[in-house]
Amino acid sequence: MKQFLAMIRNAFPDTHFAFDDELAVDGKVVHRWTISGTHQGEFLGIPASGKDVAWTGITILRLSEGKIVEYLTQSDSMGMMQQLGVALAPGG
Repeated sequence: MKQFLAMIRNAFPDTHFAFDDELAVDGKVVHRWTISGTHQGEFLGIPASGKDVAWTGITILRLSEGKIVEYLTQSDSMGMMQQLGVALAPGG
């Protein structure tokens, strides 16, 4: 997780993380989130484009004895790549 966040911060130094929803039930915590920022550094081999991007995702954490024991994230990576101009939109 630390490596992922460092990669995001390096590529999008003005990154803004927003938690849109948060639910906790039976030892699980679910976050629906949005990350936004300006692409100012290399990201996954993609050179800085100066484009503003925003992408969304959901993270589910399973907790046991106050510690995270399982972590699952699903995000709209394709939508972000389309915003960066490196993937075609559907039908495009």
